[in-house]
Amino acid sequence: MLNNKFGVLRQPVNFDFVEKKENIIFIGQPGVGKIHISIALGVGACQKQIRNIFYAVVNLIKELKIAKVSNTLPDFLERLTRYSIVIVDELGYMPLTSEDANLFFQFVNRKYEKSSIILSSNSNFGDWGKIFNNEVVAAAIIDRMLHHSHIFKINGDSYRMKDKKLDSA
Repeated sequence: MLNNKFGVLRQPVNFDFVEKKENIIFIGQPGVGKIHISIALGVGACQKQIRNIFYAVVNLIKELKIAKVSNTLPDFLERLTRYSIVIVDELGYMPLTSEDANLFFQFVNRKYEKSSIILSSNSNFGDWGKIFNNEVVAAAIIDRMLHHSHIFKINGDSYRMKDKKLDSA
């Protein structure tokens, strides 16, 4: 059973989404457990011998840029497709450049209907145009990500702040 302190997933995970090449998207404010659940899914996948890899968005973009400069982008994207799941964390914390957005689109497009992405974001889909600095690219990414997906909106206060009382200044 996959269980977290926030009660988001309290049922056994059968990983059918991997066989169906579906995506999972966690959306919520910082500290609500998005990446905790994503990592738990990754560990569960490993236990079922399902290949997966984890990237923070900034690191994925860095690897994509390196592959582009070294003329190995198609090979790198193909390698990522061989993973049944690519877990991508922290979409929305920092805006991306046009080049970053285009590279991320290429990643999503290559994975589309070939394998699964687990994505966590602190931003709602309506704000993705700002993240990608391009409404058209954002729409194309959203279109592919949502086509075959399970979306979990996680509400609540930050787990990290649960014992802190914030005084208004």
